[in-house]
Amino acid sequence: MNVGEWAAVIGATGSVLGGGGWFVGRATVKAARATADATAAAARANAAPAQQAADLAVLQATVKRVDEENGSLRGRVFRLESLVRAFSWTVDELYRWAREPAGTPPEPHDLVKEYNRTGV
Repeated sequence: MNVGEWAAVIGATGSVLGGGGWFVGRATVKAARATADATAAAARANAAPAQQAADLAVLQATVKRVDEENGSLRGRVFRLESLVRAFSWTVDELYRWAREPAGTPPEPHDLVKEYNRTGV
């Protein structure tokens, strides 16, 4: 057999046995996996901004609600501090009057009068 015949025999054997088909098949599977991974990564990347926007909306709503609650609480604390100061002033005036009672007892502070009248 000459070289041409050997080449024909090897080529025929390769074709019958699948020759490079096995290697081509492995490469195709790897390429398909790589494509699937890239597609999944692209989907995650495309979904990330939408998820971040949803997270931001929730965060903004929470911040707004907390700001409103803080404003309400600050008003209540300010009112309570004013009332405590008014009671303290009234008690101090009554204490001074009790040590040296002269005339009628002093009038309570206006906030104390309001509190005694309304309970608020």
